[in-house]
Formats: sequence, structure tokens, C-alpha cells
Amino acid sequence: MLESFPSGGVAVIVGASGGLGSAFFRHLEESGRFASVVGCARNGVPRVDLEEEASIEAAAAHVAGLGPLRLVVDATGILSDAAMVPEKALARIDAGQMARAFRINAIGPALLVKHFAPLFPREGKSVFATLSARVGSIGDNALGGWISYRSAKAALNQIVRTAAVEMSRGRPEHVMLALHPGTVDTALSRPFARKGLAIRTPDEAAGLLLEVIDRARAADTGSFLSYAGERLPW
Repeated sequence: MLESFPSGGVAVIVGASGGLGSAFFRHLEESGRFASVVGCARNGVPRVDLEEEASIEAAAAHVAGLGPLRLVVDATGILSDAAMVPEKALARIDAGQMARAFRINAIGPALLVKHFAPLFPREGKSVFATLSARVGSIGDNALGGWISYRSAKAALNQIVRTAAVEMSRGRPEHVMLALHPGTVDTALSRPFARKGLAIRTPDEAAGLLLEVIDRARAADTGSFLSYAGERLPW
């Protein structure tokens, strides 16, 4: 796995303390493809809080001293917690909760791109992959609801697409990806998993997504892909 990357270099997982993030971390360490695998989290070292740009900048500075950056996987995101739940109707829109959804699901990843993108080498394959969601697809939206989460993930997809255009000018082998992991048995998805859905363990989901990343080439940059490598509608 991950043989498409030059050997050595650095891989970074943001959100490494989460169910899916920790699975990515294990897979990358076990692959032996990278000289260093760095896990970033709100309570980790290096510390990354997507709502604090200074923490992202500091983490990027830490990674810059470890060697050429080959892979960043952003395994962060929020759908609900004790303070917010997905809206099922227009009347439930709350400006504060919507702003928070955007800060974590779109603005935070954009800041990761801002600070980590300059570290990618100008030659050889490198990848920035972030976890989006199929519900962020505008073309695939037939059910409505979940307005803040859907909108924030749609914004994330546009961030990936736009960044891919700029990155391709100076780093022609770099790949920017928005990835849909499917339904994974994690704290994010568990409360909303419906009977009949295919639910994967974090280990299974991380393995499938890393296969997609490994297969991706420069022509795929800016794509929105599922865990099976399917191109999803914007």
C-alpha cells in the first residue's frame, strides 16, 4: 500500500485522536512508507485546534523540520455534539451553530491547506486529502435537511477544487482530494446510522480510503471521491 509515494518523507494525520484518524495513523505507521508519521490533535503534540489558526501554523512549522511532506490526511469534522444537532427543517437554522459548523468543517481545513501546502515538494507525488461527505453534494441532494453540515461540506469541496488549481501550477504531481468515507462506526456517524446501511469499522474505512489515495494521480486532483474510488457529483 502507498507504493505510489516516494519512499521516506513525512505523513501527517490531523484529527489523529478520533476513531478514523487513529486508524489512518496505524495504517500509515504499519506501511513503513514514510520516515515520519505525525499525528495532530486538539490535545496532542503537535497540537492542532481547527478554531485556532496559531495552532495550525505552529504544527506546520514543526512538520517542516522533519523532512519533505508527502501526505496530509485531514480526518476532522463535526456533525453533532452536546451543543448542536443537524437541522431537520428550515425553522431550526441557528446562526451560531451554522457558523460553528463552517469553522470546523470548512474554514479549519482551509487553514490547514494555507499552512501545510507550502511544505509539499515541487517534484514527486504528494497528497492533501480531507474528509468530506456525500451529503455535501449539491447534485445528489434529494432529501434536504442537515443544512449547516451539508453546506459546510459543499464549501469544503469548493476549497479543495480551488486549491487544486493553484497547487497544480507549481507542483504538477500534487493531488488534492475530498473523500467520502461512507458510514463509519465512529462518534460522528453512530447516532445517525440507519438500519440497512453498510457500516464499516474505522480500520476498514481507513484502509479503503488509503487505497483511493494511493491510486490517485495528478489528473485526479480536485476530485470528490468515495471510499470505493467513485467520482461523486458536486
